[in-house]
Amino acid sequence: MLRHEFRPGRAVAGLAMLGLAGGYAADAAGAWEVPWTFFLPVFLGGLWLAATATWAAYMLRRRRDARKASAEKTAAPASTSGSHAIR
Repeated sequence: MLRHEFRPGRAVAGLAMLGLAGGYAADAAGAWEVPWTFFLPVFLGGLWLAATATWAAYMLRRRRDARKASAEKTAAPASTSGSHAIR
């Protein structure tokens, strides 16, 4: 059993931020010459991809949980099984 759920949005956001950090480091070292306006769309695009991955994972998790819950309820309801006593 897993100790925690996989969160793909956090992984995507982390990779985007690592890419930004690498870009800033390369620019600061003089190995790559880019304008600062290049980094803003990369930052926003990374956040958008992370939000999309989080939403997709949420929808898949919700669908899986609903399917699992419906498979567990195979017995007859309590009202028809005679378990309720009328007082």
